[in-house]
Amino acid sequence: MAMTFKDSSSDFQIIDVALIEPDPQHPRQNIDESSLKGLANSIQKMGVIHPLVVRPANAAGRYTIVVGERRRQAAILAGEKTVPVIVRACAAAETLEVQVFENIGLGVRSALEAREMANAIQTIAARFESPDEAAQHFGRAPTWLAQATAAANLSEKVTALLDAGKIASTGAAVQLERLAKKDEAKAEVLIDQIGQLPEGEKVSKKVVDNALSEATGGRKKKESVVADDMVGAAPQAVVAPSASDTPPWEEQPEAAKISSARRRVSQDKVKLVAELLGLSDGDEEEVLIRLIDEFLAQKNS
Repeated sequence: MAMTFKDSSSDFQIIDVALIEPDPQHPRQNIDESSLKGLANSIQKMGVIHPLVVRPANAAGRYTIVVGERRRQAAILAGEKTVPVIVRACAAAETLEVQVFENIGLGVRSALEAREMANAIQTIAARFESPDEAAQHFGRAPTWLAQATAAANLSEKVTALLDAGKIASTGAAVQLERLAKKDEAKAEVLIDQIGQLPEGEKVSKKVVDNALSEATGGRKKKESVVADDMVGAAPQAVVAPSASDTPPWEEQPEAAKISSARRRVSQDKVKLVAELLGLSDGDEEEVLIRLIDEFLAQKNS
């Protein structure tokens, strides 16, 4: 009977990344380019933190990836020549199971709680002379740094409500702090209302978002701000996260978002529009500038 992955021995090595072959049957066939660049930036700073798991390939001295395809590609993008690996015997038929369980196993890597991550980022940022330098270290903009560390600077009142389970998420607590800066009186009223909630009930981020929207001149809601959307204590009562609930450290850099959006524009269409506008090439920026000028000219005519 062949040895299973679970019973196989582990051999830690530092090997040439060029000796590692991708697994053509790997379930991860599409890797977002912008997120890959973010990982490559991390590898440039710290190297590959978690070793890849590989198995001996058919060709002598070569290996096939089992776990860590994103890290392999990012390491190449970062210009790394060698990477740390753990060599494990793994039958081809068992490889897919290992890859699936590695991605669904919640015990593999549990993400830091939002405040823990914010505190850690703030500690690292404090080593630099300015927020700009600190943000540059992470490969992000200074605005990102402010967002990423916001949860590390909650007031005592908001922290107490969060710790008491009266606020649904750290994101909601951060929004409550923003509300206090915009409209302190409104924030104090809401904080008092949250503090009086029955045990087991908590205020959702949607409620705080609505209050903040009102304070900044947005659309006002007719319903009571707290009674509108409370989350019960039952385990099955889960608030679906919105896009704004994504932790800043997991968001793509702005440049990556822009380039990702541009990739959705067909280059053939860009070239066609360029020809119709009488432009010599299909430069997207040139086409966009010309289209804006044409549109404004028509609106003003």
